[in-house]
Amino acid sequence: MKTVGSYEAKTHLPRLLAEVAKGETITITKHGVPVAELVPPRDGTKPAVGNVVEEWIAYRRRHNLTRGGISIREMIDEGRRY
Repeated sequence: MKTVGSYEAKTHLPRLLAEVAKGETITITKHGVPVAELVPPRDGTKPAVGNVVEEWIAYRRRHNLTRGGISIREMIDEGRRY
C-alpha cells in the first residue's frame, strides 16, 4: 500500500487514479495522519439505472420529499442557514 501527502495527492491525482485503476490502494495523509484511502471499486460494475431510480424514490418517501413535502428549494435554503 502506497502513502502520499494531501498536497501530492492533489497535485498528482490523475497519476494516482491510474495506479488505483491497476489495483493499487493509496492512503492519503494530512500532516502524517491518514485521512482517506483511494481504493479500486469492489466489483468494477456500475449499479443498474433502474435500481438507482428505485432507491431514490424510496429515499424520497422515507424523507417526505414527495409532493406536499419539503421542496428542493426549501432544502437548499435550509442548508444555507448554517
